[in-house]
Amino acid sequence: MEKKEQEALYSAIQGFVGNWWNGSDLYPDPCGWTPIQGVYCDLFDGFWHVTVLNFGEVFDNSLNCSQAAMFTDHLFELTHLRSLSFFNCFSSPRNSPIRIPSSNWERFSNTLETLEFRSNRGLVGTIPTSFGSLKQLQSLVLLENGLTGELPIEFGSLVNLKQLALSGNHFSGQIPASFGGLTKLLILDLSRNNLSGSLPLSFGANFTSLLKLDLSSNNLQGELPKGIGNLKKVSLLDLGRNKFSGGLIQSLEEMGSLKETVLSNNPLGGDLMGIQWGNLQNLEILDLSNLGLIGEIPESMTEMKRLRYLGLNDNNLSGNPSPKLATDLPNLGALYINGNNLTGKLEFSERFYKKMGRRFRAWNNSNLCYQPEMLTSSSLDVPVPDGVKAC
Repeated sequence: MEKKEQEALYSAIQGFVGNWWNGSDLYPDPCGWTPIQGVYCDLFDGFWHVTVLNFGEVFDNSLNCSQAAMFTDHLFELTHLRSLSFFNCFSSPRNSPIRIPSSNWERFSNTLETLEFRSNRGLVGTIPTSFGSLKQLQSLVLLENGLTGELPIEFGSLVNLKQLALSGNHFSGQIPASFGGLTKLLILDLSRNNLSGSLPLSFGANFTSLLKLDLSSNNLQGELPKGIGNLKKVSLLDLGRNKFSGGLIQSLEEMGSLKETVLSNNPLGGDLMGIQWGNLQNLEILDLSNLGLIGEIPESMTEMKRLRYLGLNDNNLSGNPSPKLATDLPNLGALYINGNNLTGKLEFSERFYKKMGRRFRAWNNSNLCYQPEMLTSSSLDVPVPDGVKAC
């Protein structure tokens, strides 16, 4: 390793770990016989260069940040960096808050592929717009920090990005339209922030490679975009705990790769009848609770043979639940239909009640009853549905 880069490495580490750390004595050959935990090197043109730098409490001998951790310009002299991560490095937003430097990121524009800040509650302020210069970036993870402000439109320039995870911060404002240019995305997670506004009707049209979409726990509103049907490869869709309205959209049935769908806790309204549920043959978890749904539970929902969890609770559903809910879903392990306006007799077998136990919920349906004559066993431990009266 060239001496200049070696000195920059030592100084950059000291900025985060503390001045007590004497790299030249402890690790005279950081890419050779005295490696530093969290530092990895590669050979370029006959010289060793630092390509990976990890800070945080990952292993016992990791580079743990001090309470006075700070960024220094020396970090940006490591111009061969491909991966840079900070885990639980900046932990005190009151005593020692720190901001991400606003400049110098362009020095990593041709090399940096992974940038991560995880669990840094003391990391405050906004995302630097200069992140948009990181043209080779494939993974940007800003998870559970104290970051605020709007999402930079410059993110749209990160055309090689495959993972964008910004969950658990305090971001606000709308999702920039420029995100539509991130056509290589596999994972988009903007959950647990304060994002607002509506999604463009074409949202999803360019995300044809996307595998996971999580926008849950924000303040997003408006109708679900019809373009969401273009997400043919998405296996996880979570839009729960927002303010979406306008009912379920038919294009959901085009998302044949879905395994887990959570739309709960939105004032969505509408009914369940406009979707061909049988198209979703890979679906295992479906949470449609607390959506203000009306109408009956369609029998076609029993065509989703891999379904393990079905949550329809806390809506305004009516009618009599089909017996096929108990017989035609072989993998079902939880069925929640409580808190609706369901009526009539539950024609579910004793075997179903035994299998489900407390994972079957039907209470708070005042005109729904179960049939004691269908419970053939005389044993006292035969479960009956909690909160449901006998017919």
